[in-house]
Amino acid sequence: MPNRLSSSVSGLILALASVIIVVVFYVSVFGVFSESYLRVGMLLVGGLLILLSQFESDENPIRRLLTLVTAACLGVAVYQYFQAASEIETGLYFLTSADIWLGLLGLIAVIELTRRSVGLVMAVVAAIVLIYGAFGHLAPGFMRHAGMTSEELIQVLWFSFDGVFGRPMATVVSTILIFIIFGAVLELLTIDLVLVKLALAATGRVRSGPAAAATVASGLFGTISGSAVANVVGTGVITIPLIKKRGFKSHFAGAVEAAASSGGQITPPIMGAVAFIMADVTGQPYLTICAAATIPAILYYAGLFMSISSAARDMDLETSEQPKLSFVWREVAQIIVFMISLTAIVVAMVGGSSPAYSGFIGVAFAAVLGFALKPDLLTNISSWLKFVRSAGMISAQLVVIVGAVGIIIGILNLTGVGLRFASLVASYAEGQLVVSLLLMALACLLLGMGMPTVPAYLIIVLVMGPALQKLGVPIIHTHMFVLYFGVLSAVTPPVALAAFAAAPIAGAGAMKTAVEASRLALPGFVIPFAFIYQPAMLLGTGYDLKDSAQSILFVTLAVLLISRACYPAKGKKRYVPVGLALAMALLFFGPWVSWIAVAATIALFYLVRFGNFLIPENS
Repeated sequence: MPNRLSSSVSGLILALASVIIVVVFYVSVFGVFSESYLRVGMLLVGGLLILLSQFESDENPIRRLLTLVTAACLGVAVYQYFQAASEIETGLYFLTSADIWLGLLGLIAVIELTRRSVGLVMAVVAAIVLIYGAFGHLAPGFMRHAGMTSEELIQVLWFSFDGVFGRPMATVVSTILIFIIFGAVLELLTIDLVLVKLALAATGRVRSGPAAAATVASGLFGTISGSAVANVVGTGVITIPLIKKRGFKSHFAGAVEAAASSGGQITPPIMGAVAFIMADVTGQPYLTICAAATIPAILYYAGLFMSISSAARDMDLETSEQPKLSFVWREVAQIIVFMISLTAIVVAMVGGSSPAYSGFIGVAFAAVLGFALKPDLLTNISSWLKFVRSAGMISAQLVVIVGAVGIIIGILNLTGVGLRFASLVASYAEGQLVVSLLLMALACLLLGMGMPTVPAYLIIVLVMGPALQKLGVPIIHTHMFVLYFGVLSAVTPPVALAAFAAAPIAGAGAMKTAVEASRLALPGFVIPFAFIYQPAMLLGTGYDLKDSAQSILFVTLAVLLISRACYPAKGKKRYVPVGLALAMALLFFGPWVSWIAVAATIALFYLVRFGNFLIPENS
């Protein structure tokens, strides 16, 4: 009997995952068939998939009972929604007491599913915000809101397109999930492993070796992966042992992978799926978002590469001849397939195709060319089952997470607390832009801790975005500022998800790994401020090419100075304050001061032998 139950549950899991994949393909090619049925149906299917997978793996009877209760709550709440779907779409539906109670059960189910998907932090945030919506009229000071009835609360959060089933849900199910499947197809074709090997081969002569390779590989694969943690787990199991074998300490190996994997979320063309949400939220074209994100992403990885090289310079590393990595023709072809697939996506976008259809074209290119190279995969049942479960589960978790984000967004819109928070920040800063930016950077790090990139970005930009825009910061610069600190929260103690995921693989302490990752990624904490003070560095935002080139030069030199200051050479620590002062002068005091700082920086590079920074010592 237990075996029959287990096989039935496994069959249901595969069936639900297959439904998600089929629906995603249909929507990508033919468009949305029904907003209500798509958004609500995907939440139901995704929620049941998560619950069934945990029911299958958990033998504890009490936890299994809780799983069944959660499934029942979700099921009846969705059923009640569909009962009123036609009236809801016309806006002529008045809730009954049954609707209110069943809607509340649906919200509780979404929060519980969020806990099961990404842990306690995100679920607690959603629960606290929901409680605030219900009882915030009793709160003290500026947090108090005017109050609302239970009918108004449930109407917005469950029975409308302003809460759980709002714009984030629409963007995810209609646009982003096809890119999750794209990443799963690349894993099915083992292209991710070939990318790691390519990175190792490209950096084999560099003293930092595998650490530099981890940076390259994680940047390549991280742009497709929707999660820094997933990127750490996917590439870290290969790169971290190699970094340690080279002679780096365990916590440093984990920190390199965590910092590099987090950067994938800010790297075009996909940016861990955030690019499409940002385009939707800002109303800017997708290609404009990609153009704006390109230079900062390059500078982030340049700074990380420089920090690693500087750290490696004075370490007692294994310098024996590294084995040469050779590529068989099939591996070279797999790399070409990866590049063709990404190019196909961008070309389709430029040609006017929707992001979802462009993603479908990328999947089609990858699948057709990939299976032509490895036809044996077509009959490999275990690989296909792994692909279906992986693509379905990641998609389901993302749908559930944005459902919880919908609760938060709905409450913030109902209460107006986001705008009040913006006014509070402005009053504390007293119109001083730098103080406002520091306050908002800190708030972004706190709000983003423990959250995946997509929900962190959405929540932070809703709360913090208005404050920056009130200070006259352009919309793309605002959103990029917020995104960077949301992403960097993954390596910032005390809740650094990417670092905590890397630590067990490296066999190092979690907090020590997080601190080292923050040190490596320090230039990344400065780059968002450059968006504001050197706005021309964001390409495609209306600045002349000459101004953009000037800003990029200033920021590049500042990033190099900060990276070197994080790991100064022996006997050269006295130059660290000078380097940091020059970095600040390059970024924050206008072009005349910046050009003087350029000359001083070149002189400093010469004086302390920074002139050979592109060729790491003993390479």
